[in-house]
Amino acid sequence: MIEIKNLTKSFGNTLIWQNVNLSIDEGETLAVIGKSGSGKSVLMKHMNVLLYPDSGKVLIDDVNVFEIRYAALRKMRQRFGVLFQGAALFDSITAFENVSFPLRYFTELKENEIADRVMESLEMVNLQDIGNKSPAELSGGMRKRVGVARAIVLKPDYLLYDEPTSGLDPQTSDEINDLIINMAETLDVTSVVVTHDMHSVLRVADKVAFLDEQELSWYGTLEEMKLSEHQALNTFIRASEYSI
Repeated sequence: MIEIKNLTKSFGNTLIWQNVNLSIDEGETLAVIGKSGSGKSVLMKHMNVLLYPDSGKVLIDDVNVFEIRYAALRKMRQRFGVLFQGAALFDSITAFENVSFPLRYFTELKENEIADRVMESLEMVNLQDIGNKSPAELSGGMRKRVGVARAIVLKPDYLLYDEPTSGLDPQTSDEINDLIINMAETLDVTSVVVTHDMHSVLRVADKVAFLDEQELSWYGTLEEMKLSEHQALNTFIRASEYSI
């Protein structure tokens, strides 16, 4: 379970958001939405301590992640798999080597064990035959799926997706949404999806957090969002090319 309590973050004199409070239950998928610059990715990066707040807490199973020592923090980060925006693959190495990177960095598995784990992850994203290809040889959707394979290779408890459908055509976006749903169900993970794509929100989310005007402006279930009369939230939804 992830609990965010009174979280406030600024960069210099620029306040990003303040007093953010929300919780993500085990097995849930939370979609974080909002305008560009509202701090969606910033919020996600606090969950696995890529950023530290001005004040507030992030509790993972009742432990404040900002207070743990480096060795424990390193171990805690292994519980998170991250699909970065654009997939963030290493261009100079193959897809297989990209997926194997966390195993080589965080574990002491033998080469045959690494190979088995990588192939298992690639099979889960239906890319078992592209291990020897470079990222440049892959389509945008395939690169995203390799990124997911890398995110799940350590068998995490939490999956974080940063704009997973950005830059993809509608059909490929649907494939990525299906993959997010499949990962949540097959791996029984808790997921956080940062997105401005309302079609994705409607497909994958259990809960929705809307960041606006430097705060958590609205937070609730997907069904509550569909019925909400929150003006700023509904304006944001109507601005999407998709409607509820």
